[in-house]
Amino acid sequence: MSRLQGAELIWGECQGSGKSPYRTQIDTGEPAFKCTCPSRRFPCKHALGLFLLLLSEPAAFTIRETPDWVREWREARSTRAQKQAEKATKVSFDESAEVDPAVSAAATAKRIAARERKVAAGLSELELWLCDIVRQGLASLQGKPASFWEAAAARLIDAQAPGAARLVRMMGGLPTSGDGWERHLLHRMSLLHLLIEGYKRQAELAPEQAADVRTLVGWTTDGIEIKAREGVDDYWLVVGRVAEDEDRLRIERTWLWGAHCDRAALVLNFMPVGQSRAALTPQSLFVPGDCFKGEMTFFPSAHPLRALVKERADTDSAEGERLGNAFRTEIGFAELSTAVAAYTAALARNPWLERFPLLMRGVTPQHDGDRWLMRDAANCCLPLAKQFDGGWRLLAESGGRPLWLFGEWDGGTLLPLSMWGESGLHFLN
Repeated sequence: MSRLQGAELIWGECQGSGKSPYRTQIDTGEPAFKCTCPSRRFPCKHALGLFLLLLSEPAAFTIRETPDWVREWREARSTRAQKQAEKATKVSFDESAEVDPAVSAAATAKRIAARERKVAAGLSELELWLCDIVRQGLASLQGKPASFWEAAAARLIDAQAPGAARLVRMMGGLPTSGDGWERHLLHRMSLLHLLIEGYKRQAELAPEQAADVRTLVGWTTDGIEIKAREGVDDYWLVVGRVAEDEDRLRIERTWLWGAHCDRAALVLNFMPVGQSRAALTPQSLFVPGDCFKGEMTFFPSAHPLRALVKERADTDSAEGERLGNAFRTEIGFAELSTAVAAYTAALARNPWLERFPLLMRGVTPQHDGDRWLMRDAANCCLPLAKQFDGGWRLLAESGGRPLWLFGEWDGGTLLPLSMWGESGLHFLN
């Protein structure tokens, strides 16, 4: 292990499972890391270990000249930093020049029109692709390789319709998913066809319905524009959080529930896989079970769920305890039939709804053969998702008595995310 005198640069070699040792280097000033190991985590365990050794045993690092592999990395970083500085200077100069608002608006409109044409062409090709599948029969899909689905998704990416590409990728695993795959695949194809038809007829739709169609295709809405909308001021409880990886992107869903409006708000965070949550803005960080007073602004939708925090303030402990008791006894669905009816109404407004937030009180976990159910006082039951492995914990926490539960309902199964036990709110994932 070595370091460069007068510079915040350390390096070392670590013998791993391979033939040659891994070469690890750190610029402690930023910090920046590089390692030759194949780990997808960044920084990797070798870089973290080197950093910890620097803190615990600084005398173990000898001062010496940099080897070629360290010097090349340092020079490459310096070159990149210089180019970025030059680019920033150029952008700053360009922005300082006066721009005719009419010219800027015309350029923006031209870009949007060009993308509209590309998206429309991509969806038209997708419609032909779906018709070909129907003509050949769904049974022919079981022999298709993964590249069959990926090629269709890639064409949609080229057409600047990433949302539609995601829906195609989601269909790719269904032909090998087991019994009943035809029904699930046909349902997905029908929703995709409905999306294509909706995009063609945007002018005939209500503004909220058109917003749902455009969002699902892949159009985004400016956060500043969303925060300018009228919000919902309430006390919000953090009732659930789940993270999923899609390609190289981690998508984190945080669910909030309003104490007085009795509705859910979904906050989405996007980050590269492996990135720490510490990189998120304070407005996007939520502590499980936390309750705060704030204003949420919702994205336009026929059934608004996704929202942004417009304003946020802390809630004193006494008020938080009072609201917690209210959540357990007054807020949410007391009967599963009412919850399913609310889901049905939401689905009628937005047929592409993938997850519906269910906050239930007075439900009891029940083990039924190889699956778990949630049962209410009227003996109505909802099955829990197969990937949920906390059934015995739910049963132990409840002691066989009704409890408060929050989860995501996909129309077939419920994925529990949190429950209220004797010691407060517990996240289950």
